[in-house]
Amino acid sequence: MSRKRKPLPILTDILITDVAAEGKAIAKVDNLVIFVPYVVPGDVVDLQIKRKKHSYAEAEAIAIKKYSELRAKPFCKHFGVCGGCKWQCLPYEEQLRFKQKQVADNLTRIGKIELPEMMPILGSKHVARYRNKLEFGFSNKKWLTSEQVASGVQFDCMDAVGFHIPGAFDKILDIEECHLMDDINNRLRNGIRSYALAHGLTFFDLRQQTGLLRNMMIRTSATGEIMLLMQFCMRGADDEAQAKALLEHLHATFPEVTSLLYVNNTKCNDTIGDLDVQTYAGTPFIYETMEGLRFKVGPKSFYQTNTEQAYELYKVARNFAALTGDELVYDLYTGTGTIANFVARQARQVVGIEYVPEAIEDAKVNAELNGLDNTLFYAGEPPASSSGTASPT
Repeated sequence: MSRKRKPLPILTDILITDVAAEGKAIAKVDNLVIFVPYVVPGDVVDLQIKRKKHSYAEAEAIAIKKYSELRAKPFCKHFGVCGGCKWQCLPYEEQLRFKQKQVADNLTRIGKIELPEMMPILGSKHVARYRNKLEFGFSNKKWLTSEQVASGVQFDCMDAVGFHIPGAFDKILDIEECHLMDDINNRLRNGIRSYALAHGLTFFDLRQQTGLLRNMMIRTSATGEIMLLMQFCMRGADDEAQAKALLEHLHATFPEVTSLLYVNNTKCNDTIGDLDVQTYAGTPFIYETMEGLRFKVGPKSFYQTNTEQAYELYKVARNFAALTGDELVYDLYTGTGTIANFVARQARQVVGIEYVPEAIEDAKVNAELNGLDNTLFYAGEPPASSSGTASPT
């Protein structure tokens, strides 16, 4: 006979004092550190302990007794449910301040490193619509919010396209509006959902490994190009016919999509690195630009998801390297060779290394596009070199 678990306690009138990693804040009660999501320093809350260990606990704020003066109003209707953008309730300037404090604390308190004066974080100009890549999953098991459950409404359609719920691997929150990317993400996602429901297309069942619609990926670029990759699970002629009809609908309805791609994935995971991506319409890639350089980006290529911040990051890396033109620079995990291309004009030679063969091919094309003949790219280990000074980036 199983023993009943002792209910975990509710703590009342607890002050949130600091910020932790992964979108959580911190409270301390009798030397116990408690991690709490969706609250900010200065909030006074009632906490329901969800998980307790010897030195820490995890809790949920079930009531906010007093709101912190630091609080900001979240701008997304899905805040607090989808698991993304967890700091919308904290002004961006405060996010930067707490994140810098975290870095300093980790290095000094945990690492025992004596630090010089730290440079301030270079914040992003945009706190919304800054991403150039988003992925959404399809599921026939829609996540119902607490409000929907409490309403008592019977939901006959449980199909959803959106983000996976943290801790519920087979559940998807149906996203109506996402602010992470230009509005094209909303028009494409919502348009695909409407078409799928109207035409009886099946949404993926992760446990049963059935259903036609599995995943969608959107990429945008500063050049105005848009890539849409549809991931299907086609197991017969009927599935293929339905997939092609959807692709034709998308091609006709969204002419701004310059790269319309699809892949058939019947595996047990959503990775496409070992699958052949097919081009339905347009080009099999898009171009990105940065400081006069052009970069070819394919569906399997890695590119920093915040284009403007990537530029700031690369400038800092290049300045720190203080290249004189005599160095041999290694760009490890080079992706499409963006950093390698970015520093090549200030170095004698640059060697980029990447484990994704398709990304390496794009990196080679990018070097040719930008007229850089002092760059070499390899999938895996580069050949041994006996000359030059390695300056890893």
